[in-house]
Amino acid sequence: MDTTVFEEHESIIRGYCRNYPTVFASASNARQVDEDGKSYLDFFAGAGVLNFGHNNPRMKDALIAFLQADGVAHSLDTYTTTKRDFIARFQEVVLAPRGMNHRMQFMGPTGSNAVEAALKLARRATGRREIVAFSHGFHGMTLGSLAATANHAFRQWAGVPLTDVVRLPFETAPGGATGVAEYAAALRDASSGVTAPAAFLIEPIQAEGGVNVASREWLHEVQDLAREVGALFIIDDIQAAVGRTGSYFSFDGMDLDPDIITLAKGLGGFGTPIAMNLNKPEVDDHWSPGAHTGTFRGQGLSFVAGTVALDYFTDEAFLAGVLAKGEVMRERLERIASAHPDRGWTVRGRGMMQGLDTGDGAYAKRVQQECFERGLLIGPCGTEGRVIKLIPPLTIPEDELAEGLDLLEQALDAAMDSV
Repeated sequence: MDTTVFEEHESIIRGYCRNYPTVFASASNARQVDEDGKSYLDFFAGAGVLNFGHNNPRMKDALIAFLQADGVAHSLDTYTTTKRDFIARFQEVVLAPRGMNHRMQFMGPTGSNAVEAALKLARRATGRREIVAFSHGFHGMTLGSLAATANHAFRQWAGVPLTDVVRLPFETAPGGATGVAEYAAALRDASSGVTAPAAFLIEPIQAEGGVNVASREWLHEVQDLAREVGALFIIDDIQAAVGRTGSYFSFDGMDLDPDIITLAKGLGGFGTPIAMNLNKPEVDDHWSPGAHTGTFRGQGLSFVAGTVALDYFTDEAFLAGVLAKGEVMRERLERIASAHPDRGWTVRGRGMMQGLDTGDGAYAKRVQQECFERGLLIGPCGTEGRVIKLIPPLTIPEDELAEGLDLLEQALDAAMDSV
Protein backbone atom coordinates (compact mmCIF):
# COMPACT_ATOMS: atom_id res chain seq x y z
CA MET A 1 0.00 0.00 0.00
CA ASP A 2 1.87 3.07 -1.26
CA THR A 3 0.78 6.31 0.45
CA THR A 4 4.04 8.16 -0.20
CA VAL A 5 2.62 10.70 -2.63
CA PHE A 6 -0.02 11.76 -0.11
CA GLU A 7 2.39 11.96 2.79
CA GLU A 8 4.95 13.97 0.82
CA HIS A 9 2.71 16.34 -1.12
CA GLU A 10 -0.71 16.63 0.50
CA SER A 11 -1.42 19.06 3.33
CA ILE A 12 -1.01 17.81 6.89
CA ILE A 13 -4.60 18.88 7.45
CA ARG A 14 -5.90 15.65 5.93
CA GLY A 15 -7.97 13.81 8.51
CA TYR A 16 -10.20 10.92 7.48
CA CYS A 17 -7.31 9.12 5.80
CA ARG A 18 -5.66 8.84 9.21
CA ASN A 19 -8.69 6.89 10.45
CA TYR A 20 -8.85 4.77 7.29
CA PRO A 21 -5.16 4.18 6.43
CA THR A 22 -5.54 2.53 3.07
CA VAL A 23 -5.92 3.55 -0.58
CA PHE A 24 -9.42 2.94 -1.90
CA ALA A 25 -9.79 1.96 -5.54
CA SER A 26 -13.48 1.26 -6.14
CA ALA A 27 -16.87 1.39 -4.47
CA SER A 28 -20.38 0.06 -4.99
CA ASN A 29 -23.43 0.74 -2.82
CA ALA A 30 -22.33 0.06 0.78
CA ARG A 31 -18.86 -1.31 0.01
CA GLN A 32 -15.48 0.18 -0.76
CA VAL A 33 -12.51 -1.86 -1.96
CA ASP A 34 -8.89 -0.82 -1.55
CA GLU A 35 -6.13 -1.32 -4.08
CA ASP A 36 -5.06 -4.56 -2.39
CA GLY A 37 -8.54 -5.98 -2.86
CA LYS A 38 -9.76 -5.73 0.76
CA SER A 39 -13.47 -4.95 1.02
CA TYR A 40 -14.93 -2.58 3.62
CA LEU A 41 -18.55 -2.07 4.59
CA ASP A 42 -19.20 1.66 4.67
CA PHE A 43 -21.26 2.76 7.69
CA PHE A 44 -20.00 6.36 7.31
CA ALA A 45 -21.19 7.02 3.74
CA GLY A 46 -19.18 10.14 3.07
CA ALA A 47 -20.32 11.77 6.34
CA GLY A 48 -23.92 11.42 5.21
CA VAL A 49 -23.49 12.32 1.54
CA LEU A 50 -24.01 8.85 0.06
CA ASN A 51 -27.57 8.12 1.17
CA PHE A 52 -28.10 6.15 -2.04
CA GLY A 53 -24.77 4.33 -1.95
CA HIS A 54 -21.58 4.54 -3.93
CA ASN A 55 -22.05 4.64 -7.71
CA ASN A 56 -25.82 4.24 -7.56
CA PRO A 57 -26.58 2.46 -10.85
CA ARG A 58 -29.72 4.47 -11.68
CA MET A 59 -27.85 7.74 -11.18
CA LYS A 60 -24.77 6.46 -12.98
CA ASP A 61 -26.80 5.63 -16.07
CA ALA A 62 -28.37 9.10 -16.04
CA LEU A 63 -24.98 10.77 -15.60
CA ILE A 64 -23.38 8.79 -18.43
CA ALA A 65 -26.25 9.74 -20.73
CA PHE A 66 -25.91 13.39 -19.67
CA LEU A 67 -22.16 13.42 -20.38
CA GLN A 68 -22.53 11.60 -23.70
CA ALA A 69 -25.08 14.21 -24.77
CA ASP A 70 -22.70 17.07 -23.88
CA GLY A 71 -24.99 18.34 -21.13
CA VAL A 72 -24.10 21.60 -19.41
CA ALA A 73 -21.97 20.57 -16.42
CA HIS A 74 -21.25 24.09 -15.13
CA SER A 75 -23.74 26.91 -15.50
CA LEU A 76 -23.34 29.47 -12.68
CA ASP A 77 -26.99 30.46 -12.24
CA THR A 78 -28.00 30.48 -15.89
CA TYR A 79 -31.04 28.47 -16.93
CA THR A 80 -30.44 24.90 -18.10
CA THR A 81 -32.69 21.98 -18.90
CA THR A 82 -31.15 19.93 -16.08
CA LYS A 83 -31.78 22.64 -13.47
CA ARG A 84 -35.35 23.01 -14.73
CA ASP A 85 -35.89 19.26 -14.38
CA PHE A 86 -34.51 19.26 -10.85
CA ILE A 87 -36.54 22.26 -9.68
CA ALA A 88 -39.75 20.93 -11.19
CA ARG A 89 -39.24 17.47 -9.71
CA PHE A 90 -38.33 18.83 -6.26
CA GLN A 91 -41.46 20.96 -6.30
CA GLU A 92 -43.57 17.97 -7.31
CA VAL A 93 -42.11 15.41 -4.91
CA VAL A 94 -41.11 17.43 -1.83
CA LEU A 95 -42.72 20.86 -1.65
CA ALA A 96 -46.19 20.47 -3.14
CA PRO A 97 -47.25 17.45 -1.01
CA ARG A 98 -46.29 19.43 2.11
CA GLY A 99 -48.03 22.61 1.03
CA MET A 100 -44.72 24.49 1.01
CA ASN A 101 -44.12 27.48 -1.25
CA HIS A 102 -40.44 27.96 -0.43
CA ARG A 103 -38.12 29.14 -3.18
CA MET A 104 -34.96 27.20 -4.00
CA GLN A 105 -31.66 29.08 -3.69
CA PHE A 106 -28.47 27.45 -4.99
CA MET A 107 -25.42 29.13 -3.49
CA GLY A 108 -22.40 26.88 -3.65
CA PRO A 109 -21.20 23.36 -3.21
CA THR A 110 -21.24 22.74 0.56
CA GLY A 111 -23.47 22.85 3.59
CA SER A 112 -21.30 25.55 5.10
CA ASN A 113 -22.13 27.75 2.10
CA ALA A 114 -25.82 27.10 2.69
CA VAL A 115 -25.59 28.16 6.33
CA GLU A 116 -23.58 31.27 5.43
CA ALA A 117 -26.27 32.32 2.95
CA ALA A 118 -29.05 31.64 5.46
CA LEU A 119 -27.40 33.78 8.14
CA LYS A 120 -26.79 36.64 5.71
CA LEU A 121 -30.40 36.56 4.58
CA ALA A 122 -31.72 36.44 8.15
CA ARG A 123 -29.67 39.49 9.09
CA ARG A 124 -30.79 41.31 5.97
CA ALA A 125 -34.45 40.45 6.51
CA THR A 126 -34.55 41.49 10.17
CA GLY A 127 -31.93 44.23 10.37
CA ARG A 128 -30.44 42.43 13.38
CA ARG A 129 -27.06 40.79 13.92
CA GLU A 130 -27.21 38.06 16.55
CA ILE A 131 -28.01 34.43 15.74
CA VAL A 132 -29.19 31.99 18.40
CA ALA A 133 -27.41 28.65 18.01
CA PHE A 134 -27.25 25.69 20.33
CA SER A 135 -24.68 23.72 22.28
CA HIS A 136 -23.19 20.73 20.44
CA GLY A 137 -24.38 22.12 17.11
CA PHE A 138 -22.32 21.84 13.93
CA HIS A 139 -23.07 24.18 11.04
CA GLY A 140 -19.84 24.42 9.02
CA MET A 141 -16.24 25.58 8.93
CA THR A 142 -16.37 28.99 7.24
CA LEU A 143 -16.37 31.96 9.59
CA GLY A 144 -20.08 32.70 9.76
CA SER A 145 -21.14 29.08 10.07
CA LEU A 146 -18.20 28.38 12.37
CA ALA A 147 -19.41 31.08 14.74
CA ALA A 148 -22.63 29.05 15.07
CA THR A 149 -20.72 25.76 15.45
CA ALA A 150 -20.14 24.87 19.10
CA ASN A 151 -17.16 22.50 18.97
CA HIS A 152 -13.98 24.14 20.30
CA ALA A 153 -11.79 21.75 18.29
CA PHE A 154 -13.04 23.51 15.14
CA ARG A 155 -13.58 27.01 16.53
CA GLN A 156 -9.99 27.36 17.75
CA TRP A 157 -8.68 27.55 14.18
CA ALA A 158 -10.66 30.64 13.18
CA GLY A 159 -7.89 33.11 13.94
CA VAL A 160 -10.44 35.88 14.56
CA PRO A 161 -13.22 36.37 17.12
CA LEU A 162 -16.36 34.39 16.31
CA THR A 163 -19.07 36.81 17.31
CA ASP A 164 -22.76 37.68 16.97
CA VAL A 165 -23.98 34.30 18.19
CA VAL A 166 -25.96 33.62 21.36
CA ARG A 167 -25.43 30.05 22.58
CA LEU A 168 -28.29 28.24 24.27
CA PRO A 169 -28.27 24.64 25.54
CA PHE A 170 -29.73 22.04 23.19
CA GLU A 171 -32.71 20.19 24.63
CA THR A 172 -30.70 17.11 25.63
CA ALA A 173 -27.75 19.09 27.05
CA PRO A 174 -27.40 20.31 30.64
CA GLY A 175 -29.80 23.21 31.08
CA GLY A 176 -31.72 22.28 27.95
CA ALA A 177 -35.02 21.77 29.74
CA THR A 178 -35.24 25.42 30.80
CA GLY A 179 -32.75 27.26 28.58
CA VAL A 180 -35.18 28.51 25.94
CA ALA A 181 -37.73 29.59 28.55
CA GLU A 182 -35.09 31.52 30.49
CA TYR A 183 -33.89 33.25 27.33
CA ALA A 184 -37.50 34.06 26.45
CA ALA A 185 -38.02 35.64 29.86
CA ALA A 186 -34.97 37.83 29.32
CA LEU A 187 -36.20 38.92 25.88
CA ARG A 188 -39.55 39.89 27.39
CA ASP A 189 -37.92 41.96 30.13
CA ALA A 190 -37.34 45.47 28.79
CA SER A 191 -34.65 46.03 31.42
CA SER A 192 -32.69 42.81 30.85
CA GLY A 193 -30.39 44.31 28.24
CA VAL A 194 -31.03 41.27 26.03
CA THR A 195 -32.02 42.18 22.47
CA ALA A 196 -33.95 40.12 19.96
CA PRO A 197 -31.89 38.02 17.52
CA ALA A 198 -32.11 37.81 13.75
CA ALA A 199 -32.71 34.06 13.77
CA PHE A 200 -32.74 30.80 15.67
CA LEU A 201 -30.57 28.19 13.89
CA ILE A 202 -31.22 24.61 14.90
CA GLU A 203 -30.66 20.99 13.86
CA PRO A 204 -33.61 18.72 14.71
CA ILE A 205 -31.01 15.97 14.95
CA GLN A 206 -27.48 17.01 15.83
CA ALA A 207 -25.49 14.54 13.75
CA GLU A 208 -21.91 15.66 14.39
CA GLY A 209 -22.86 16.83 17.86
CA GLY A 210 -23.51 13.26 19.02
CA VAL A 211 -26.79 12.14 17.40
CA ASN A 212 -28.81 14.31 19.77
CA VAL A 213 -32.51 14.22 18.90
CA ALA A 214 -34.83 17.14 19.69
CA SER A 215 -38.47 16.55 20.56
CA ARG A 216 -41.39 17.98 18.65
CA GLU A 217 -42.46 19.95 21.71
CA TRP A 218 -39.08 21.60 22.22
CA LEU A 219 -38.70 22.50 18.55
CA HIS A 220 -42.10 24.17 18.69
CA GLU A 221 -40.99 26.08 21.79
CA VAL A 222 -38.05 27.46 19.79
CA GLN A 223 -40.20 28.21 16.73
CA ASP A 224 -42.85 29.94 18.84
CA LEU A 225 -40.25 32.17 20.47
CA ALA A 226 -38.81 33.07 17.08
CA ARG A 227 -42.27 34.10 15.89
CA GLU A 228 -42.92 36.08 19.07
CA VAL A 229 -39.78 38.21 18.75
CA GLY A 230 -39.80 38.59 14.98
CA ALA A 231 -36.79 36.36 14.35
CA LEU A 232 -36.44 33.78 11.59
CA PHE A 233 -36.64 30.08 12.35
CA ILE A 234 -33.90 28.27 10.40
CA ILE A 235 -33.62 24.49 10.28
CA ASP A 236 -30.23 23.01 9.38
CA ASP A 237 -31.17 19.62 7.91
CA ILE A 238 -27.94 19.13 5.99
CA GLN A 239 -27.00 15.69 7.33
CA ALA A 240 -30.32 14.37 8.66
CA ALA A 241 -32.54 15.05 5.62
CA VAL A 242 -32.93 13.37 2.22
CA GLY A 243 -34.47 10.21 3.62
CA ARG A 244 -32.08 9.53 6.48
CA THR A 245 -34.93 9.27 9.02
CA GLY A 246 -37.41 7.54 6.69
CA SER A 247 -38.93 10.72 5.27
CA TYR A 248 -37.47 13.52 3.19
CA PHE A 249 -36.96 15.98 6.06
CA SER A 250 -35.94 14.94 9.56
CA PHE A 251 -38.74 17.14 10.95
CA ASP A 252 -41.56 15.74 8.80
CA GLY A 253 -44.73 15.13 10.80
CA MET A 254 -43.88 17.75 13.43
CA ASP A 255 -46.00 20.59 11.95
CA LEU A 256 -43.02 22.94 11.92
CA ASP A 257 -42.91 25.89 9.54
CA PRO A 258 -39.30 27.01 9.07
CA ASP A 259 -38.49 30.24 7.29
CA ILE A 260 -35.30 28.74 5.81
CA ILE A 261 -34.16 25.13 5.47
CA THR A 262 -30.52 24.40 4.63
CA LEU A 263 -29.77 21.29 2.57
CA ALA A 264 -26.63 19.73 1.06
CA LYS A 265 -24.86 16.34 1.48
CA GLY A 266 -27.33 13.74 0.14
CA LEU A 267 -29.19 16.29 -2.02
CA GLY A 268 -27.13 15.51 -5.15
CA GLY A 269 -27.61 11.77 -4.78
CA PHE A 270 -24.38 10.56 -6.35
CA GLY A 271 -21.85 12.34 -4.15
CA THR A 272 -21.22 15.32 -6.40
CA PRO A 273 -21.45 18.65 -4.56
CA ILE A 274 -24.59 20.73 -4.26
CA ALA A 275 -26.20 22.88 -1.58
CA MET A 276 -29.61 24.49 -1.57
CA ASN A 277 -31.65 26.64 0.76
CA LEU A 278 -35.42 26.69 0.84
CA ASN A 279 -36.51 30.26 1.60
CA LYS A 280 -40.04 31.46 2.23
CA PRO A 281 -40.93 34.00 -0.49
CA GLU A 282 -41.37 36.88 1.94
CA VAL A 283 -37.87 36.18 3.28
CA ASP A 284 -36.31 35.51 -0.10
CA ASP A 285 -37.61 38.88 -1.32
CA HIS A 286 -34.94 40.55 0.82
CA TRP A 287 -32.26 39.35 -1.62
CA SER A 288 -31.46 41.32 -4.73
CA PRO A 289 -30.03 39.74 -7.92
CA GLY A 290 -26.38 38.79 -7.43
CA ALA A 291 -26.39 39.61 -3.71
CA HIS A 292 -24.94 36.19 -2.92
CA THR A 293 -23.04 34.32 -5.61
CA GLY A 294 -20.99 31.15 -5.97
CA THR A 295 -18.95 29.77 -8.83
CA PHE A 296 -20.25 26.23 -8.41
CA ARG A 297 -23.94 26.85 -7.77
CA GLY A 298 -24.94 25.49 -11.19
CA GLN A 299 -23.88 21.86 -10.88
CA GLY A 300 -25.26 19.97 -13.87
CA LEU A 301 -24.09 16.57 -12.65
CA SER A 302 -25.69 17.12 -9.26
CA PHE A 303 -28.95 18.28 -10.81
CA VAL A 304 -29.10 15.13 -12.95
CA ALA A 305 -28.34 12.67 -10.14
CA GLY A 306 -30.40 14.66 -7.64
CA THR A 307 -33.43 14.42 -9.91
CA VAL A 308 -33.04 10.64 -9.99
CA ALA A 309 -32.68 10.61 -6.19
CA LEU A 310 -36.09 12.25 -5.84
CA ASP A 311 -37.68 9.18 -7.44
CA TYR A 312 -36.88 7.24 -4.27
CA PHE A 313 -39.34 9.45 -2.38
CA THR A 314 -42.25 8.29 -4.49
CA ASP A 315 -41.46 4.68 -3.53
CA GLU A 316 -43.29 3.77 -0.32
CA ALA A 317 -41.46 0.43 -0.14
CA PHE A 318 -38.11 2.21 -0.11
CA LEU A 319 -39.15 4.56 2.71
CA ALA A 320 -40.63 1.67 4.69
CA GLY A 321 -37.37 -0.19 4.20
CA VAL A 322 -35.40 2.72 5.66
CA LEU A 323 -37.59 2.66 8.76
CA ALA A 324 -37.29 -1.12 9.07
CA LYS A 325 -33.50 -1.07 8.72
CA GLY A 326 -33.30 1.79 11.19
CA GLU A 327 -35.23 -0.30 13.68
CA VAL A 328 -32.81 -3.20 13.13
CA MET A 329 -29.92 -0.87 13.88
CA ARG A 330 -31.56 0.56 17.00
CA GLU A 331 -32.56 -2.82 18.41
CA ARG A 332 -29.09 -4.26 17.85
CA LEU A 333 -27.37 -1.30 19.53
CA GLU A 334 -29.76 -1.51 22.47
CA ARG A 335 -29.01 -5.22 22.89
CA ILE A 336 -25.30 -4.45 22.81
CA ALA A 337 -25.70 -1.68 25.40
CA SER A 338 -27.85 -3.83 27.70
CA ALA A 339 -25.19 -6.57 27.57
CA HIS A 340 -22.75 -4.15 29.22
CA PRO A 341 -24.78 -2.44 31.98
CA ASP A 342 -21.65 -1.46 33.87
CA ARG A 343 -20.56 0.73 30.95
CA GLY A 344 -23.61 2.98 31.00
CA TRP A 345 -23.86 3.04 27.22
CA THR A 346 -26.92 4.76 25.71
CA VAL A 347 -28.50 4.54 22.27
CA ARG A 348 -30.21 7.37 20.42
CA GLY A 349 -31.17 8.30 16.90
CA ARG A 350 -33.94 8.13 14.33
CA GLY A 351 -34.25 6.03 11.22
CA MET A 352 -30.90 5.07 9.75
CA MET A 353 -28.93 7.53 11.85
CA GLN A 354 -28.19 5.78 15.12
CA GLY A 355 -25.57 6.48 17.77
CA LEU A 356 -24.04 4.52 20.65
CA ASP A 357 -22.77 6.87 23.33
CA THR A 358 -19.86 5.09 24.98
CA GLY A 359 -19.05 8.01 27.28
CA ASP A 360 -15.34 7.61 26.45
CA GLY A 361 -13.69 9.22 23.43
CA ALA A 362 -10.49 7.20 23.73
CA TYR A 363 -12.47 3.97 23.79
CA ALA A 364 -14.59 5.02 20.78
CA LYS A 365 -11.39 5.76 18.88
CA ARG A 366 -10.12 2.23 19.59
CA VAL A 367 -13.47 0.87 18.39
CA GLN A 368 -13.05 2.78 15.14
CA GLN A 369 -9.61 1.25 14.66
CA GLU A 370 -10.87 -2.26 15.46
CA CYS A 371 -13.72 -1.76 12.99
CA PHE A 372 -11.33 -0.69 10.25
CA GLU A 373 -9.15 -3.75 10.78
CA ARG A 374 -12.24 -5.95 10.42
CA GLY A 375 -13.46 -4.17 7.28
CA LEU A 376 -16.00 -1.69 8.66
CA LEU A 377 -15.88 2.09 8.31
CA ILE A 378 -17.49 4.17 11.08
CA GLY A 379 -17.09 7.73 12.35
CA PRO A 380 -17.18 8.71 16.03
CA CYS A 381 -18.76 12.06 16.84
CA GLY A 382 -20.01 14.13 19.77
CA THR A 383 -18.10 15.48 22.75
CA GLU A 384 -14.54 14.11 22.65
CA GLY A 385 -15.66 11.73 19.87
CA ARG A 386 -17.35 9.39 22.34
CA VAL A 387 -20.44 8.57 20.24
CA ILE A 388 -20.22 5.86 17.58
CA LYS A 389 -22.45 7.10 14.78
CA LEU A 390 -23.84 4.70 12.20
CA ILE A 391 -25.06 6.20 8.90
CA PRO A 392 -24.82 3.48 6.23
CA PRO A 393 -26.35 4.06 2.80
CA LEU A 394 -30.13 3.81 2.87
CA THR A 395 -29.80 1.30 0.04
CA ILE A 396 -27.61 -1.15 1.97
CA PRO A 397 -28.82 -4.77 1.61
CA GLU A 398 -30.21 -6.29 4.80
CA ASP A 399 -27.55 -9.00 4.92
CA GLU A 400 -24.73 -6.44 4.70
CA LEU A 401 -26.38 -4.32 7.40
CA ALA A 402 -26.42 -7.38 9.66
CA GLU A 403 -22.82 -8.19 8.76
CA GLY A 404 -21.71 -4.67 9.62
CA LEU A 405 -23.48 -4.75 12.98
CA ASP A 406 -21.75 -8.07 13.73
CA LEU A 407 -18.39 -6.48 12.93
CA LEU A 408 -19.20 -3.52 15.17
CA GLU A 409 -20.03 -5.79 18.10
CA GLN A 410 -16.77 -7.69 17.60
CA ALA A 411 -14.87 -4.39 17.55
CA LEU A 412 -16.58 -3.16 20.72
CA ASP A 413 -15.53 -6.33 22.53
CA ALA A 414 -12.00 -6.22 21.15
CA ALA A 415 -11.56 -2.61 22.19
CA MET A 416 -12.58 -3.49 25.74
CA ASP A 417 -10.10 -6.35 25.81
CA SER A 418 -7.31 -3.98 24.74
CA VAL A 419 -7.83 -1.60 27.68
